[in-house]
Amino acid sequence: MLIKTFSIALIFIVILFAGACKKKEEQPAPKVIGSQHMFNPDKLSQASPHDEMKPKAKKDIVVPDSVKGKWSSVKLVFEDRTSKKKTEYTVRINSEFDIPNTVLKISVGEFLPDFKIEGSTITSGSNELGNPAVKIEIFEKGTGIFDGWLYSKYPDIHAFEHQKYGLTLKEGIKK
Repeated sequence: MLIKTFSIALIFIVILFAGACKKKEEQPAPKVIGSQHMFNPDKLSQASPHDEMKPKAKKDIVVPDSVKGKWSSVKLVFEDRTSKKKTEYTVRINSEFDIPNTVLKISVGEFLPDFKIEGSTITSGSNELGNPAVKIEIFEKGTGIFDGWLYSKYPDIHAFEHQKYGLTLKEGIKK
């Protein structure tokens, strides 16, 4: 009887230790959230606060034939937050512009009247003003501080943020 009780106790202990020694399942690493519009001069990328910190895949910009050559310029609204003054500037597409009385230079790229992303391509769905956007690079004293898209209907999405200045897309101007 003693041997039977001892055997049962031994089996119970073995089962208990086997369960306790079971390897814990690995937990997935927590997502690291980036700060909005984080500028990385090496990659010239931005991250939304909802994006994981990972390298952004390079997207090709394709201007469809129905859009190509139909738009000449964009109207940009520049805000000097110190003086609370807003000024409109008309800037030609694919050109550079020095903002007067500042150390900022804007490089205006492609204008897409109906911005959309298809896989690894940024393009325009049509020549209609469905989601107007312009590709912008901003330099302060020669250093890149913004590289992204400004959207006229959604100015707060991936907006240019600067302590002293603001810049938004008002509209595209047809030829």
